[in-house]
Amino acid sequence: MFTQGCFDFLAALQLNNDRAWFKANQHQYEALVRTPALQFIEQMQPHVFALSPRLTAVAKKVGGSLMRPQRDTRFSHDKAPYKSNVGIQFRHFQGKDVHAPGLYIHLANDGCFIAAGIWHPESPILSKIRACIDENPNGYKKALSDLNNGGFYLDGDSLQRPPKGYDKQHPLINELKRKDFIAVKTVPLSAIIADDFVEYCHQQLQHTQRLMAYLCFALELDY
Repeated sequence: MFTQGCFDFLAALQLNNDRAWFKANQHQYEALVRTPALQFIEQMQPHVFALSPRLTAVAKKVGGSLMRPQRDTRFSHDKAPYKSNVGIQFRHFQGKDVHAPGLYIHLANDGCFIAAGIWHPESPILSKIRACIDENPNGYKKALSDLNNGGFYLDGDSLQRPPKGYDKQHPLINELKRKDFIAVKTVPLSAIIADDFVEYCHQQLQHTQRLMAYLCFALELDY
């Protein structure tokens, strides 16, 4: 499946990030990046469904779990047209975009990781999650404990001040300040290019189950 060749291609793309080079080397992208990624998604499908039948695992070139290689440069100073990473997301079927609760695999030369949770949710969604943490703190604490035991940590942006309606002395104030609820675990290259990477991902993602179930409960989604 994934080999060192995938990372060699991503490194070359980073150095030659323009459409002409990508088009001339698209056969390498297909062979070293996209085909292995689609094979990974296909093999992960039963494992993802075992975690939750509400998650999607779609092995399609476009519109599936593999995120497109093209960057959205409309609002960025960096006009490089392509991403130098591979992003794979198994998101909740009721979510319409990357901001839905889901699982995520990130492959890049500057770091690889497994993640689970919700990234950059809109304000109404954030408010629901914060209210749930305030009203159901024990379930959230259990989710944090599972993450910690599995070597995951919560990452993302946070507010500088307490969100409106919450006292700065709240026992979970640092959690309530979060703007992202993403659990992350760094993965070594050796694990990614190993024959059992699919099983490795399944085992690691089990530590994120309580968090995923908690977030879906907060948002009134089945899990």
